[in-house]
Amino acid sequence: MPPTQMGAERRRHPRVNSDLSLDLKLDDGVHSARLRDLSESGICFFLDRPLDEMTVLEVAFELPTEGSERAQVSTTGVVVRSRKISPAVDHYEVALFFNGLDEASRAAMKAFIEQGIQD
Repeated sequence: MPPTQMGAERRRHPRVNSDLSLDLKLDDGVHSARLRDLSESGICFFLDRPLDEMTVLEVAFELPTEGSERAQVSTTGVVVRSRKISPAVDHYEVALFFNGLDEASRAAMKAFIEQGIQD
């Protein structure tokens, strides 16, 4: 395998931008966040607090599908990045790697991503 170029894309799955609502369970209850993007292997979202790397979270969100139906995705994931957006904004960008995605959720995400890429 050739060496990876500096800054080259390392993701295994296509990623698509998304502005959907996300619910996540923290020690002090359920909180809402905003998705930035998603792939079959994980999501990136904005939250009003930092999260420690390697924290396991339960998350849930709905994906639009063809017609008026929505696909519910509920899974767990591990925080792999949490960084402040800017010194002036008290919000954080959090990356979550899925570790509990079931096949139905994976299929719904794949369909959503393929639709988003083709648009």
